[in-house]
Amino acid sequence: MTEIWIYWVSTTLLSLLYVTSATLYVVKAGWVRQTLIDFGYPAYLQPLLIAVKILAVAAILSRVSVFLGDLAYAGIFFHLMLSAMAHVGVKKPFGTLPAVAGLALMVASFTTQNAARTPPSSYAETVANHMLSHQI
Repeated sequence: MTEIWIYWVSTTLLSLLYVTSATLYVVKAGWVRQTLIDFGYPAYLQPLLIAVKILAVAAILSRVSVFLGDLAYAGIFFHLMLSAMAHVGVKKPFGTLPAVAGLALMVASFTTQNAARTPPSSYAETVANHMLSHQI
C-alpha cells in the first residue's frame, strides 16, 4: 500500500513539474529562448521541449503502452541529467535544484510503478531489485 502512495505522489509531482515547465516555456518564450542560447543550445529546441515534456507526462499517466511509458521515463532521466549539467556548466549550481528534485521523483515513480499500475514494467522490476540488492 505504501508503494502505491509513493508512486502516485511522486508521479503527480513529477507530472506537475513537467507541465509547469512546459507552460513556462510557452508563457515566457523569449526568456526561455535566450536561456537556451546562453546555455549553448539552439533556440529551435524550445518548441520541441514543450511537446516532448507534455508527451512524456501523457505517456506515463495514460499507460497506453508500457514501452512508451518506460521510454518516457528514460527521456525524463536524460533530460534532467542534461539540465543539471547545463546549469553546472554555466556556473549556476542552484539551477540544478529542480533537476535533482525531478530525478528523485522520477526514480521513486519508476521503481514503484509496478505496485500501482498494470501491466507491469519488466524494467522497473529489474531496477528496483538491483537497487535493493546493492542498497543504493
